[in-house]
Amino acid sequence: MDHRLTELPSGVRVVTEAMPSVRSVALGFWIGTGSCAESDEQAGLSHLLEHLLFRGSERFTSLEIDQVFDGMGAELNAATGKETTSVYSRVLDRHLPRALEVMADMVWRPAFEDADTERLVVLEEIAMHDDDPQEKVFDVLDEAVFGAHPLGRAIIGRREVVAETPLEAIDAFHRARYLPENVVIAAAGSVDHDALVALAAETLADRSGEAPAGVDPPRPEAARVRFEGKDTEQYHLCLGAPGIANDDERRFALRVLDNVLGGTSSSRLFQEVREQRGLAYSVFSFASQYAATGQVGIYVGTRPENVEPALEVVGAELERVRAAPATARELDRARENVKGRLVLALESTSSRMSRLGSFVLGGLPLLSLDELIARVDAVRVEDLEELATELLAPERLSAAGIGPDEAVFRGALEHVSPALAAAA
Repeated sequence: MDHRLTELPSGVRVVTEAMPSVRSVALGFWIGTGSCAESDEQAGLSHLLEHLLFRGSERFTSLEIDQVFDGMGAELNAATGKETTSVYSRVLDRHLPRALEVMADMVWRPAFEDADTERLVVLEEIAMHDDDPQEKVFDVLDEAVFGAHPLGRAIIGRREVVAETPLEAIDAFHRARYLPENVVIAAAGSVDHDALVALAAETLADRSGEAPAGVDPPRPEAARVRFEGKDTEQYHLCLGAPGIANDDERRFALRVLDNVLGGTSSSRLFQEVREQRGLAYSVFSFASQYAATGQVGIYVGTRPENVEPALEVVGAELERVRAAPATARELDRARENVKGRLVLALESTSSRMSRLGSFVLGGLPLLSLDELIARVDAVRVEDLEELATELLAPERLSAAGIGPDEAVFRGALEHVSPALAAAA
């Protein structure tokens, strides 16, 4: 997993990892901006801008962009996150120069053509998202955990911002954030580093400016309960709390803990809630990391009559994981699972490119595979106990739910945390 990193005079960083056994290249532009870089009045501009990049650039119309990548048999997509935006593709190695040329023009020089049509597309996406409670509940949880902090806002944005923000303001938003020093070009696969650096230098935008100030980390606050009433067949329920940052050395232990608690089909939550009692089809735990903090959480979707028994089991499993986070067998199985997923993911050019781009953009160390495996192997039961006691303490847990009757949801929270019951 040898990689090469070059910083161009403009500030753009180019990072590559050669994989001689493949004939394709995964290529991505990683931009250090996302929903956290927005004010309340801008909530959704990062996501809208990501869409508008595909609506044409100074040199290529939207149709021409589609035709170029279709003609290469290639993939082209983009994503907006809390802290990053990415535009990425996977192409045959001989098509890399053309792919980079078009993608660079999209990123640096969007024309913002057909903006009103794309606003309508994004508004439909927001409506589709709101109609999917299994997805929407995680936005409700973000607001419960992080409150008014930008991490508590939905990435997808607000309707009025998407519909009403003038093009001049969108253009200014783009110019303030899509700066060379805020961009990483990453590639993995059949790629020559020096050739890609030369190509990147030819496609850069001639611009300068000062990016907006960074976002302060959220302050610790009391646990919150948030609920949205909706006529659904199931209740979609989440518990969550602030986690650890993406540079925290305990992130390897957290992956193992998540694996034991609810990250696999042999995990405690999956076995106790679904396999043993049939209280849910979908139940799992999760963990996310950001620059200054993170989030841990649990999701369960269940019918009205099962809300209380399901949360009773979840509460019991949280108590058990704090007291006894893993047996020797569970620890060994979880470590092997985490290592297996790491190795399998890194056999993909796209996964390696994403790792390169996101890690370099975030200033994180790019550990070798042997180093990653060693960090996972070093995780002990004591590490899991420390994390579970700290992160999953009852008084830290916030709760979010979507379903037909708020009283059903709030009444079941007493099985999880006295603080939540009091907040209810």
